[in-house]
Amino acid sequence: MTSLNSDSANLGYRHPHLLGIEGLSAQEISFLLDLSGDYAKLDPRSHSYERLLDAHTVINLFFETSTRTRTSFELAAKRLGAEVINMSVAWSSIKKGETLIDTAMTLTAMHPDVLVVRHPDSGAVKLLSEKVDCAVINGGDGSHEHPTQALLDALTIRRRRGRLEGLTVAICGDVMHSRVARSNIHLLTTMGAKVRVIAPPTLLPSGVESLGVTAYFDMREGLRDVDIVMMLRLQTERMQGSYVPSIREYFHFYGLDREKLGLAKPDALVMHPGPMNRGVEIDSELADDIDRSVIREQVEMGVAVRMACLDVLTRPLRPSPEGA
Repeated sequence: MTSLNSDSANLGYRHPHLLGIEGLSAQEISFLLDLSGDYAKLDPRSHSYERLLDAHTVINLFFETSTRTRTSFELAAKRLGAEVINMSVAWSSIKKGETLIDTAMTLTAMHPDVLVVRHPDSGAVKLLSEKVDCAVINGGDGSHEHPTQALLDALTIRRRRGRLEGLTVAICGDVMHSRVARSNIHLLTTMGAKVRVIAPPTLLPSGVESLGVTAYFDMREGLRDVDIVMMLRLQTERMQGSYVPSIREYFHFYGLDREKLGLAKPDALVMHPGPMNRGVEIDSELADDIDRSVIREQVEMGVAVRMACLDVLTRPLRPSPEGA
């Protein structure tokens, strides 16, 4: 892993935080993906990771429940040797009325090195980053962004297809409420992929074409000849009112099954950021198809990507390797 412990590698990413994909250059994204790819090559059973984060503290501050993202960050940090503190809003002082700014002051007093934050409000993570004295990683804020999910999705695609440039990717489902969709759109278009978004009119944000994508209301038309099919779940917790007539009707028109997938390229990959609503946005048999589905690999790549992000954002805090 030539990029690890290399001072020159710091030139690949110059930001103090990772708050989103929007605004990152293709070179910065490639750097993060290359380093993530190095971590993905390591055997997790060998325990051969360099303990780059010895004497470092990572706090996972989650205002929303999470299984995959929080556990993935925790595992990534521990593999690098960091101490990890998991703070859940369910038992924190925030439930007692503490403001976000008060929380930031409290956390700063603990002197963490990295703060991973998930929050239901768009922009809350950026606000915290302006009030704390450490690196901040956005673990998902409202319907805004989820940068590490987009990076792990891109890494999964690149490992299977060897590139992102020139591929046609269809993002299907609840685009309106999806931070995953937004981060993926920013990343994929920056890296030269062609992106289609497919959803009923009620689940497509107004002006989505301005992000460089092509919008489709007909799933069969939108899936024709695509390389990657990325499904999104219906985020009912963010919906006020009725966005779809019924779950059964939604699956009929927008759920991924073999008939609809048959319109994509014969080797098209199926992706899903999770959690999956089987029988709602994706057929259960297709989700488990080892020949077409890379959903399990996405989870595996999540740890590698988050190790890379923790590595990069703590480099200014670590002494240079001997002889550098």
